[in-house]
Amino acid sequence: MTDFALHLVVEDISASVDFYQRAFGARLTRELHLPDGSIATADLLLDGVPVALAAPMPGTLLATPRSTGTSVAAYRLTVPDADAAMERAVSAGATVHAPVQDAFWGVRTGEVLDPSGHRWAFDQRLREVPVDEIEAQLAAMFETA
Repeated sequence: MTDFALHLVVEDISASVDFYQRAFGARLTRELHLPDGSIATADLLLDGVPVALAAPMPGTLLATPRSTGTSVAAYRLTVPDADAAMERAVSAGATVHAPVQDAFWGVRTGEVLDPSGHRWAFDQRLREVPVDEIEAQLAAMFETA
């Protein structure tokens, strides 16, 4: 089996470490420093998932979502209380992207943008919804679109 890890490009590694610790309860496991003392990379553990943080590197295609104006992924965290998770993230410096609401697929969910523009969703399982019920909801949405 292959382990899964995230590698996020962030605008300020030190501030991002602080944000992820306060917003998501991440734990710092390692920092690598450059000769000038600045942080080259930081490794976190977020609910058992390794997360590496690095700053944009000149001459590479690595950039933050905020600097490009778009986010190509949304990271979803299953939480016991979506409202509390949203409040914690916002108080740590995230901005609300989509307010918490009950979704037809059986979760209470909301999204924030972290300070570098990465999208994070909080999903609180409410109930199991049969696939045919979800598909019927989707069909109704596309009929009105």
